[in-house]
Formats: sequence, C-alpha cells, structure tokens
Amino acid sequence: MNLKKTVIISLAALACAGFIAGCGSDKKDAASADPAKTKNEIKVGTTPGYSEQVVEFVAKEAEKEGLKVTIVPFSDYVTPNQALAQGDIDVNSYQHVPFLEAFNEKNGTKLVPIGNTYLAPLRLFSNKHKTLSDLPDGASIAIPNDPSNGGRALLLLEKNGLLKLKKGVNPVKAVVSDIASNPKNLKIIELEAPQLPRALEDCDASIINGGYAVSAGLDPKTALAQEDNTSPYVNVIAAREQDKDNPTYQKFVKIFQTEATRKYINDNFQATLTPGF
Repeated sequence: MNLKKTVIISLAALACAGFIAGCGSDKKDAASADPAKTKNEIKVGTTPGYSEQVVEFVAKEAEKEGLKVTIVPFSDYVTPNQALAQGDIDVNSYQHVPFLEAFNEKNGTKLVPIGNTYLAPLRLFSNKHKTLSDLPDGASIAIPNDPSNGGRALLLLEKNGLLKLKKGVNPVKAVVSDIASNPKNLKIIELEAPQLPRALEDCDASIINGGYAVSAGLDPKTALAQEDNTSPYVNVIAAREQDKDNPTYQKFVKIFQTEATRKYINDNFQATLTPGF
C-alpha cells in the first residue's frame, strides 16, 4: 500500500512539473511569435526595380544601426499587401496611399502608412512650348487613360491653374467629366500610358509617368510642371494598423528617411523619383 501511494504521488508530481514546463513553453512561444518586437530585425516586402533597389540601400544603412532587414521580393502589386495582412512580412515599401486605400476597401484589411518614402512624379512635357503660360487657348493635353493616373493628371493640371475640378470631387478618382472650369479650353486627350511620349509630336503637351519619360529620353528638367511632395501619390511604408507604433518598424522608417537615403535617391533616380520626406 505504501509503495502504491508513493508511485501515485510521484506521478502527480511529474504531471505537475510537466504542466509548469508546458506553461513556460507557451510563454516562450508567445514571446517569440513576433520577432520584430523581441529582436532587432524586420521583414520588408517590395517589388522589382527602383523600389527594391532603394530598400536594398536602406537595408545596408540599417545594418550599421544594428537592424537586420530581410528583403522579401514580390513580382506584382497585390501580393505584398496580402502577405502583410497575413503577417508573412512586417512592412512593405512600394505603393502610394490611394492604392493602399483601394486594397483595404476591396479586401477588408487594415493596412496603414507609417512613413513617406519617395514620389514617382507625373510630369507635363511639351516639344512645342517652353512654359505653362505659352500654352495657347484650345491647347491639346494628352493624359493617361487609366483611372489612377488619369485622376493624378487632372489634379496636376488643377494645381497649376489650368483647370478646376467640381467641388466635392475626390481628385484621386477624378475623370474628365469632373472638370468644372476650363479657362483655356484645353482639349484633354486620354491615351494609354506608353503612347504618351509619342503624343508630344501631335499634342501641345503630354503628362507622362516617370518610367515612360525616362525610356523616351526626356529630361525631367525640361518639364513644364510636375507633382511635388504634397501629392497624395507619394509612396509609403505600410504596416498593419495594430503595429503602426512598433518601435522596430518606426526605426526602419527613421533610417529610410535619412539624408543618406535622400542623396542615394537623388544621385541614382533623379529622372524617375524625388524624395518624399
């Protein structure tokens, strides 16, 4: 009887010890569930081209500050936000706020901007006129025909006093029919973005995306007008809403927004990008 009692007590003690050890393991797992909060490292999603190149530069700068940055490349513009929402990456850097808001609206996600990066500005070019004031009455202006960049182009024209949009219209979603005032009687011609540089031969001016302008050999210094850093289309670093104040993520933003990064962008992407911070 005494031996049986001893065995029962021993088994109970072992079970208790196992329970305590299990509790300790759970706490450890919980503590390590979000590495960015316990270790000085971060996973950053981005897309090929200048977005990835700029993040690669920032990653090297971050290493000097003791922050390890793992770059996770994506080949499209949707997957990086899906990965962020699912927690597969910590932040991403490749998009502007209107695109982010459209993604949230469509997918029911809560992704938020936590810092500006750069602007890939639309610019107004002309082969026939030197300044905005040279544009004649009835001038023909070619703009992108896709919803996102079409609204951007109209907003650029409005900011430079060439037209006025209807009151209450969201400029991000503006279309040609939203023009309320057109004092110079501009003829707005909507074209596919790749055709905009060629339109310079036939139109008085053309609003062209940075990448297509570079491919066409256009000098950004000759542009009659361009978007500035007040544009809603400045690209951002995005995070999940609940993580917007995460100190590791904020550290990454701070490193991104240094003079070293500004110089890198200006030295390497002057024709395509302008710092947005």
